Amino acid sequence: MTRRMQGEEILESQVDEWVSEAEAGYDVEELRRRSGGRPARASAASQVVPVRLTADELAAVMERAEREHLNRSEAIRAALAAWAHAA
Repeated sequence: MTRRMQGEEILESQVDEWVSEAEAGYDVEELRRRSGGRPARASAASQVVPVRLTADELAAVMERAEREHLNRSEAIRAALAAWAHAA
């Protein structure tokens, strides 16, 4: 059986090394320090909310985001904040 990760073949020796490392235990604080994940937006975890948009709706969001130098998520969050505060 050939094991692959991200298209690269994984040798049995590498798997054995990972198993030994896991069995020895991990330093959780070290893992948190070296984590390259997304930075937190708040003190609590954010929720992912899937939303369906038509092609036209998404194009409009992206046009506005580009004009305002925002990424898609920032643009959608700004629109939601404006809508919520207008009520």
